[in-house]
Amino acid sequence: MSTPDFNLLITLDALLDEGSVAGAARRLRLSPSAMSRALARLRATTGDPLLVRAGRGLVPTPRALALREQVGQLVQDAEAVLRPEREIDPAHLVRTFRLRASDGFVESVGAALLARLAVEAPGVRLHFVAKPDKESGPLRGGELDFETGVIGANTAPELHTQALFHDHFVAVVRPGHPLCEGPLTAARYAAARHIMVSRRGREHGPIDQALAVFKLERTVTTLVPGFATALALVRGSDLVATVPELHCASLHDSLVRLPLPFPLPGITLALLWHPRLDADPAHRWLRHLIRETCARPPYGTRQSSDKRGES
Repeated sequence: MSTPDFNLLITLDALLDEGSVAGAARRLRLSPSAMSRALARLRATTGDPLLVRAGRGLVPTPRALALREQVGQLVQDAEAVLRPEREIDPAHLVRTFRLRASDGFVESVGAALLARLAVEAPGVRLHFVAKPDKESGPLRGGELDFETGVIGANTAPELHTQALFHDHFVAVVRPGHPLCEGPLTAARYAAARHIMVSRRGREHGPIDQALAVFKLERTVTTLVPGFATALALVRGSDLVATVPELHCASLHDSLVRLPLPFPLPGITLALLWHPRLDADPAHRWLRHLIRETCARPPYGTRQSSDKRGES
């Protein structure tokens, strides 16, 4: 069975609406002869004359009258499918989004995001999903709408990313910790007892590489999977946690932050999403809201793109 020519639906709709070959030709910007050929094809396809001469004009057959409303609706539906999607009205949007993020991001940004949604889009629900690893499978598989994280080797190359803010690391200790007295040197930092933060259980990282330049090694007393846990331990001990300052801003407000006495590369926290959601108006709107929220203090206004920017 041959595939029908769906362009004939547009032609039939114009012919039935105009009631003349000349009128349909003008409407579709075709020549009268081209429209006459199209009518002949319609007659052959449907097995019905559709329009027959009555005096100087044409009148529809019973089959044509039966098809008129159905054809008109089909053409409207097709035009709606092929038309670019309209911008959404957040106030009337009803949808649930899933964002995978670390505890630090949720603690620092989550409340501000939810507060804005309550005012601007009360029908939108934002679910925060735990982040046990950096694998991109959930974004690829449609289980997530967004993810926040530092772009690395495990990031799927097809994902779109947008920088949210740049961060740097600081040493965090409890008030009254011995490191609070006097200048903090690389040697004093290394001599303290440390908390290692690693989701994968690694016992060596960039900090250790930076200390090795000074021929120093630190003592790692314990290893934890996240920054929030590390800072909780700092509050009740003499341990030192080295964490990104802005990312953990709401977690160390009662603790003492000390600048590191050696250079350590910073990180850029980014928003990631799959290309299939890139043109979705609701998704695009929420991406803008997340970036805008992160651009407010304490994160600043850094919004340059890592891989793909948006207007």
